[in-house]
Amino acid sequence: MIVIAHLSDTHLDGGARASERTRRVAAFLDALPYDLDAVLVTGDIADNGLAAEYEEARKLLSLRHPTFLCPGNHDDRAEFRRVMLGEPPSGEPINQVHRTAGAVYALCDSTIPGQAGGRLAEETLDWLAGVLAETPGDVPVFVAFHHQPVVLHHPALDAIGMRAPDGLAALVARHPNVAALLCGHCHAAVATTLGGRPLRTAPGVVNNLRLPWEEGPGPVDLDVPPSVAVHVLDDDGRFLTYYRIVP
Repeated sequence: MIVIAHLSDTHLDGGARASERTRRVAAFLDALPYDLDAVLVTGDIADNGLAAEYEEARKLLSLRHPTFLCPGNHDDRAEFRRVMLGEPPSGEPINQVHRTAGAVYALCDSTIPGQAGGRLAEETLDWLAGVLAETPGDVPVFVAFHHQPVVLHHPALDAIGMRAPDGLAALVARHPNVAALLCGHCHAAVATTLGGRPLRTAPGVVNNLRLPWEEGPGPVDLDVPPSVAVHVLDDDGRFLTYYRIVP
């Protein structure tokens, strides 16, 4: 059985609110009486892409579990790469593969620098195709990125989602060992499919999306506690997701 914690959109900005909420989530995960196979953080780590924000993120997200991060539209590729990954700064897409004893985690960069919306560039799709081709068919692969690749029927979010997701859908449809697609960006817990594979989004750590048919001031709810998704791939190949509120 593989157990993964999935969080997203910490939006650390140097302020106390985002920091405190991220610290609560980190403390919750570190206090679990179970060793998680991985913690995935799917983007918008920083709010402004500043080095100081990533320095704070590096401290707050230094968990006792293996932790893998990909960038979101609020992140800066060069500073993310330099501070979070310890690599030379570069504006190229940040695509990473992590191969563990039980699974493969392919983290794709869906960002378009300077834009809120996203897309998987051809070089990223080619890279992902290579990762999948090199992975034995009996090894589960979790594909993670920031932007949601489906219509959510939320006008503000749909305008800045992933463009042209058909290439991704076709690619994962050809690989039955893709266990799930995992993303952030929408600050809401959403469960659906893409290319015949489970697609799950992580709630936002910093705030929660208010849906068009819900009442309330503004597009987000600042009072809802942070929450995380916990994904389970069991020994029968069944994929389950729990969403847990962090008090």
